[in-house]
Amino acid sequence: MPAAAIYAEGLVKTFGEVRALDGVDLDVPEGTVLGLLGPNGAGKTTTVRVLTTLIRPDRGTASVAGLDVVERPDAVRHSIGVSGQFAAVDEYLTGRENLRMVGRLYQLGGREAKKRAGELLDRFNLADAADRPAKTYSGGMRRRLDLAAALVVSPPVMFMDEPTTGLDPRNRQQLWEVIEELVAGGTTLLLTTQYLEEADRLAHDIAVVDHGRVIARGTSDELKARTGGERVEVVVHRREHIAPADEVLRRFGKGDSAVEEHTRRITVPVAGGARLLAEVIRELDAHAIDIDDIGLRRPTLDDVFISLTGHAAEAEEQQEGAVP
Repeated sequence: MPAAAIYAEGLVKTFGEVRALDGVDLDVPEGTVLGLLGPNGAGKTTTVRVLTTLIRPDRGTASVAGLDVVERPDAVRHSIGVSGQFAAVDEYLTGRENLRMVGRLYQLGGREAKKRAGELLDRFNLADAADRPAKTYSGGMRRRLDLAAALVVSPPVMFMDEPTTGLDPRNRQQLWEVIEELVAGGTTLLLTTQYLEEADRLAHDIAVVDHGRVIARGTSDELKARTGGERVEVVVHRREHIAPADEVLRRFGKGDSAVEEHTRRITVPVAGGARLLAEVIRELDAHAIDIDDIGLRRPTLDDVFISLTGHAAEAEEQQEGAVP
């Protein structure tokens, strides 16, 4: 198994009376993506701030790229790239000037910084806008420029704190493709997100965080399996067909059915996938039961989050709370 590029054990951090981290344990093997999933105030950003040496933990230990974040913060900073929720670029400099400035701050020579800036502008589809002030960039372009700046020195470990927040679907998709390319090249990534689809697509492993603790850990499929398996959902056309349809579905089910009278929807847990769904359709047709909709539903990460925390991942999105 690859060595842990990011490791944390028992991280505790308080701000006044607020316990932002309450014993966080994490490990991210080299070349993989860990998705840190949770609502605002759960402790995701505080975890990233500790691991990127921006704040010190009150208790616990952590290392990044084999370097202790408390004892060797300068060495850690030279081994990581960070992209946050808001693009940290100078809007009065051009895209090219922003990247060259970052290169010089990392003590690259002038020629090397210029070359690296050009490579990144091409890679992030910003070459056509390279010599325009960043304030003329769209939100998606600024976010790509911010990510490019985090990669000027090709760090082995990246931290992305809700990098696609506020982006439209097209720009979010583009950024996902860039992230996938980075990881394919061997970069280790810790990604915090509120977007369940983002974690589902990008993360090899997911840690669900709530109230400063990791409350579940596993692959997307493993976490979904914890909420139960597949289910068949049927919406009958006429209310009088609810009872006979429920009787048919219960014969195929692996548990109790759930009936919503007002929507004429019947749901039952099953096992057997698409083949079983075809059998259900044939049986409903044999009983002359008209349906408006039928489908085989699998658990989503939203289902996982609700089962673990009692609320949807977006439920607290507008409640910023007191936790940094």
